[in-house]
Order: sequence, then C-alpha cells, then structure tokens
Amino acid sequence: MNKKEIAEIRRQFKKDNELLNISELFSVYITKDSTEIYHQESQPFEMLDSDEQELFLNNFKKVLGGQIDEKLFELKFKKDVPESSQHLLHQSLLTDNKEHWKQGMIELVEKMLQSKQYDMDIVITFIKGEYFKPIKNQPSADNENNYDSLHSHTFILSSINQTQDPKKELHFDYIEKKFKYNVVVDPVINLQKPIGGFLFPTFTDHLADVNHVLYSAPKVNEPDEVFIEEVLNAEPAMTAKEDKIIFEEVIRDAIGHQLSTSSLATIYQEVNRVVEEDEEDSATLDYRDVETVLKHSDVENVNAEKIETAFNNVTNDSQYELKAKNIVPKYKTKSIKINTKAANISISPEDLDYVRQVEHNGKRYLMIEVEEETIIDGFTIIPESLGNKVD
Repeated sequence: MNKKEIAEIRRQFKKDNELLNISELFSVYITKDSTEIYHQESQPFEMLDSDEQELFLNNFKKVLGGQIDEKLFELKFKKDVPESSQHLLHQSLLTDNKEHWKQGMIELVEKMLQSKQYDMDIVITFIKGEYFKPIKNQPSADNENNYDSLHSHTFILSSINQTQDPKKELHFDYIEKKFKYNVVVDPVINLQKPIGGFLFPTFTDHLADVNHVLYSAPKVNEPDEVFIEEVLNAEPAMTAKEDKIIFEEVIRDAIGHQLSTSSLATIYQEVNRVVEEDEEDSATLDYRDVETVLKHSDVENVNAEKIETAFNNVTNDSQYELKAKNIVPKYKTKSIKINTKAANISISPEDLDYVRQVEHNGKRYLMIEVEEETIIDGFTIIPESLGNKVD
C-alpha cells in the first residue's frame, strides 16, 4: 500500500459516512502481568451513542496514521506456519457468523498473551467493516448515490490501547457549596494514543491482498518484533531508519568517510529526484543505481564492483534494494543536523549546497552562503573577508 491508499482508508473513519459500514465492535480487556482474558464485550457499532462512536473512529484513524516504514509497515505473512494468523484472519474475514469471527479474534489475543506479559492493563479492540469506493458519484432516479459493488472492501482492523489511572481531582459542589475530593477508581482507556494495531488485508489499486497485513508500531522506527513474528506470523520489518543507516554504511565502505558538502548535496538531490518521479512511492535503489548516483555527484574512483562489494559487506546480499524515500532526509525541512563545539545548526537537504567547510590560516571554518543580512539579537552583522572586517 502506498500513502495515498492508506490516506483514503483513513478518510472513511468519520461519522455518518455512507461509504463505511462497521458491523461489529469487539473489545477485550487484559490486566497487567496476566495470561488470561479478564473481560470481553461485543456490540453492534451502530448501537453506540454518537460521542462514543466518534471516540472510536478517531482511534482507528490514529492506528492508520504515520509514515510508511516509520510507523506503518506492510508486512508479508510467513509461509508454512502452523495455525497461522493469516489463515485465521482470512477465515474470520469471510465468515458471516459473528460468534466464529469473535472466536478468531480471541485466538489472536491468546497468541498475544502467550508471547508477552504487559506491564499495564490494555484493551484490544477489533472491528469488521466494509467501505466502498465509488466509480461515479452520480445520483440515480431516486436521488440516491450509486456505488460500484466491485469496489467494496471488507476488512478487519485492530487497535491496541493502554489504560491509565484516573486523575485525582478536587471538585466544587455548587449545590452543597463545598469542596469535594473526586474519588474515581475506574481506569481510563487512552483512545487518543493507540500503542499498536493492524489492518487486514492490505489494498493495492483497490484489490485486496490477503498475503500482507498493515502493521502499526507503538513508536516511530520501533516495531514490536515479537508481535510481528509470534502474533501476526509475518516477516520482520525494515524501518526507514535502518534503511538509511545501511545506505550510509554502503557509501562509507565504498568510498570512505570523507565527502564534500557539494557532493553530499548532489547525492541527496539525485535520490530525491528518483523519489519525486515515482508516483507509487515505492522506488528502490540497487548497487547499480547507487553507482549512478555517486557518479552524478562527482565522487571519484567509483565503479559497480566497488558498490556491489559494499552492499555485500553491509547486508550480506549484493542484490539488496534500498527504498529511495527512506535514505534521503526530509528534503524540504531542516532535517540535517550539523553539530559543532560552537553551535548546532539545522538545515534542509535542498539548502546543503550553501554550506562549505573551509580552511584559513590553519583553522577550519563552517561557511554558509546567505543572500540577506544576518541579524543577531537585533544587530546587523558586519561582513568579513575570511577573518578580516570589510569597510
């Protein structure tokens, strides 16, 4: 799935959306350090009151929020796994029997309990729903919208949420005119910050792919590998951060640790060009592509054999492919940090070409080309020529 397809599904989770139908909401409560389900509850989504529906809809949107390969990961199911979660989810997706569906979700929860003991009470919520993608949004003779049933998508979504202790508060009673200590013992379920979840199946070009699951990690670049492998029975996730580290190590292995800022700026420009030209958001770079990028960046002594060897040294796979969008810093934001003893500077990759490190009289200077006057604490700084003031 690309970011547009994920965004399209997120947009469906809003109140009174006739293109979305959530048939059932099933929640399971697990107490900390437990290996058993404490409570389970199922109810039709439409039976919830309006405010409660909105709480859950926002929660589901947050599960599908974040950047691909940072917070969201499209994972491939492992093959030949006994009692695999792929089979369990697929059967639960196809069944019209609510009890069979709930039993499938309970089996997933039991996998979670077998793989990990949580240090807090958690609530796992499952929904089974369907959303429609209209081909033509044209009114019919009875003034109702017609939607192509071939573009209907059935899915299962799970949201994992932690609980927190209620706040200790002091209230004022207007009737009795006195202060009261508010004693609440019920834990609060934090639906604003889900700590995980998944969507099954994934959708590409509006076609369901039951061989993949979209997993939502607890934190950016920190997927729960135990959950991925033992609960979802999927292949490990490669984060954007790990991809970027591999790219940097490949470059260092092939050409060494030294680069000019102009070469580094051109490398980022070349990779960013590949990203922008890729409408599907899935462009990759193999060792031949990396060789091309380095040659266009005026890096000397580069050849395909060197880069292929570097890929093999770093990844043990000379045919490894890097995702282009993962290896270049956020291009139009100040995502590059330059740390020196005197100052820390943030700059965007597209502006890196304005930065130079120069030597003068045996000393190193960081030089930044500016088009306007520099003002510090309200004072306009006098230009100098490599250490000498200009009249």
